Amino acid sequence: MPFARLATATTPTVHLGLGLAAVGRPAYLTLGRESELPAARTPEAMRARTHELLDAAYAQGVRYIDAARSYGRAEEFLAAWLREHPEIDDVVVGSKWGYTYVGEWRTDVEVHEVKDHSPEAFDRQLAESRELLGDRLDLYQIHSVTPDSPALTDTALHERLARLAADGVTVGFSTSGPAQADAIRAALAVTVDGEPLFRTVQSTYNLLETSAAGALAEAHDAGLTVIVKEAMANGRLAGGQEPRDLHLVAEAAGTTPDAVALAAVLRQPWAGVVLSGAATVGALHSNLLATAVELDEAQLALLADLVEEPEVYWRRRAELPWA
Repeated sequence: MPFARLATATTPTVHLGLGLAAVGRPAYLTLGRESELPAARTPEAMRARTHELLDAAYAQGVRYIDAARSYGRAEEFLAAWLREHPEIDDVVVGSKWGYTYVGEWRTDVEVHEVKDHSPEAFDRQLAESRELLGDRLDLYQIHSVTPDSPALTDTALHERLARLAADGVTVGFSTSGPAQADAIRAALAVTVDGEPLFRTVQSTYNLLETSAAGALAEAHDAGLTVIVKEAMANGRLAGGQEPRDLHLVAEAAGTTPDAVALAAVLRQPWAGVVLSGAATVGALHSNLLATAVELDEAQLALLADLVEEPEVYWRRRAELPWA
């Protein structure tokens, strides 16, 4: 399995990955983007920024890169970077299907992406991902599974995914919404010919939203690699947006709020890879400080008080502007 490469890596940052959601398209729902991205968010400027981040991440030991069909041109930018660096063969490349980007490279559209978990969407988007990434595609995930997703019960889709796995691509899923734990447990029960279908799960988990923890521990115990997304809560845990107690803990620890937020996730025994969604090299370097952060019991207790009810957290997330 591709993730075995991460298990044998020795870089201090091997458990941190780089997600490209914030730089593959001009608009995303992350606070503080106005000050982080180029003034003119042209495809050329965003491609250059993506390559800067990939260069910096690789130089600092990051070995997992996460993209998606709906991340605008993220797969295209990543594929170009891989072609420019043929000597790099030790990164694990993951992408996702199930959303189509329809934002037309604009920030002011009402709808930026459209969800479709049908077998036909899988066929179309897999062909698109393979055209760009070829045999560098290590992991293909269903994007944002919820308990009512047809992807959990569609046997025709399961057969397609099993064939992809037989071709050597790891098959996984991501989750979103207040019922992530239910979606994870339902996905763990999906089998093809008596064998579990999914080998990875990518879920939102952070200091504000911890409701999936039990299910993620179960997934880990079942042998899945757990990838954590949105560990910074879409910018709510850094950049001056962080809660006061997180700021105080960071000051006491002699580091940055984002490093503390990521360190709190990294310490979970089931967390295989925790994604940085940094949009600047400076933010990435600050994120990577998380591997050196040590938190005492009093600090952890203070951070535990930040947790919100899942419905509250996801409602606030839905209210964030695409900018």
